Amino acid sequence: MRVTSAVLTEIGSPRPYAASRPLQLEELDLEGPGPGEVLVRVAAAGVCHSDLSVVDGVRPRPVPMVLGHEAAGVVEATGADVHHVREGDHVVFAFVPSCGDCVPCLSGRPALCERGAVTNTAGTLLSGRRPFTRPGGSAVYQHLGVSAFSERTVASAASVVRVPAELPLEQAALFGCALLTGVGAVLNTAQVEPGSSALVVGLGGVGLAAVMGARLAGCRRVVAVDQDPDKLERAKQVGATDVLAAAPDAVDQVREVTRGGVDYAFEAAGHPDALALAYAATGRGGTTVGIGLPRRDQRYSLPALSLVAEERRLVGSYMGSAVPRRDIPRYIGLFMDGRLPVDRLAGGTFALSQVNEAMEALAGGAQGRQVLVMSAD
Repeated sequence: MRVTSAVLTEIGSPRPYAASRPLQLEELDLEGPGPGEVLVRVAAAGVCHSDLSVVDGVRPRPVPMVLGHEAAGVVEATGADVHHVREGDHVVFAFVPSCGDCVPCLSGRPALCERGAVTNTAGTLLSGRRPFTRPGGSAVYQHLGVSAFSERTVASAASVVRVPAELPLEQAALFGCALLTGVGAVLNTAQVEPGSSALVVGLGGVGLAAVMGARLAGCRRVVAVDQDPDKLERAKQVGATDVLAAAPDAVDQVREVTRGGVDYAFEAAGHPDALALAYAATGRGGTTVGIGLPRRDQRYSLPALSLVAEERRLVGSYMGSAVPRRDIPRYIGLFMDGRLPVDRLAGGTFALSQVNEAMEALAGGAQGRQVLVMSAD
């Protein structure tokens, strides 16, 4: 079938992206689903820093590539051996497909799937296929097994999770990355205890989701740090008890309001300086969690003695250490019960034809999650 998709053809285009237009709408041919795959009509797709990091070259990927990995839509067809979803189901995508056979998958850690990591880096589906082609037959690469900046896409069935039809798909899309990553880092990776204190550094979509997760976990104090006053205000709306500007004395301020440092700190900015702040503001015996994805060449050093003498933990969290088919329905249920204010996470709404404007809004630090709504064209 022929579909309209947003294709990245060159990495490193200059800002503003609304002018340089690194993503171009193209009419592509899309093959139907093979065994273990599904065809999905995409309804909405969030614009995430993992998309931006491909555009600006922070995380190089092969091009041409259809970007987009945080999305929701409706199943239109399934290939052989697909049993957990069927035509007409509403689904959310998970950006790491789980093979089910490698050691991480068998250990209950599908976010670390070995085959999924290899195929995501290669720009293919879990099967090794690339279902998008340009007219004439030249292949187009898949982004994180999803490629949601398109009217329709084909993904591994392991990349989709069925969700309630009554949940608006524009809201459902945010559960595939921002909520899965931010809330999951709190509940799964750190396993935050009720009554504890938490810090979140960096208040993009994932950071705000971590704030929500900390309140959900029962934290008595949730401190949010960012350099943007508007993002600090939004953090208050989703559960932060204290907000602080990212100033040189931010660590001292965190330690003052929490009487010695937080029990759990979450870095969601993807920068070593933010991780250094989070670690320095963590109290004795506390846990610091890195969520944001830094550049490949960036390094971080820490005072080694504190790791041992203060019994500190420094851990990474990828995709919120999630089990998507378990966690996405759980988080949606919590939202529908009024315990996760996901509706306050959404930022601007754009049509697919405005994908470069949405990317520029993200790069410029716009509040909340920018969302492409396919029907808005």
